[in-house]
Amino acid sequence: MRKNTISIQKTARYFQLGELTGATEHIIIALHGYAQMANYFLKWFENSAYKNAVIIAPEGLHRFYWEGFSGRVVASWMTKEDREDDIKDYVNYLDVLVEKLNLPKSVKITVLGFSQGAATATRWVEKTNFEIENLVLWAGVFPEDIELKTLSSKLKSPMEILFGTEDEFYNEEALKLYKNRLDNLMIPFELTIFEGKHKIYTEPLNLLYEKLKIG
Repeated sequence: MRKNTISIQKTARYFQLGELTGATEHIIIALHGYAQMANYFLKWFENSAYKNAVIIAPEGLHRFYWEGFSGRVVASWMTKEDREDDIKDYVNYLDVLVEKLNLPKSVKITVLGFSQGAATATRWVEKTNFEIENLVLWAGVFPEDIELKTLSSKLKSPMEILFGTEDEFYNEEALKLYKNRLDNLMIPFELTIFEGKHKIYTEPLNLLYEKLKIG
């Protein structure tokens, strides 16, 4: 048996909070986690102080039924099957999306990846030619194949890393190892621990906006 691949066109969708105008100063590219839909993910941002920014939530290219063959539909960014092709596809997808937005050079781009979206965010930031002001990893980690020094060199500020005290997927020991790896590589970052679970909450999100001078 011989494996073959072809490149095809595919329709992707994204959802948006706020309107892009000549006065827009900040844009946030918000990447959802595994088994989420971009429109529902964006609801976590609706009550935040985003009025000085536009939030764009692209949706992963893989959609599937969460249970069985009907009911709730969810999306993901990739699986382990043909992972390199999936990575190339979503990096190209995000590049095309930002290009189509036709942003003025004065607009600052913040990339926020939640859970599985954190891996997507780091891979895209590492590979893209767009200038990225801030990288935020919320309840997620960078993948092992990332060249962290290359990633860090492309950022204009330290990485922002946020985790909840009751996160179901990361405990204190895992966060310690995570922090130690960044410290050992001398990668600039700031770690914020908030009260909560594996989720984006309005209060720490607003504090993040204030810190990054977005809100």
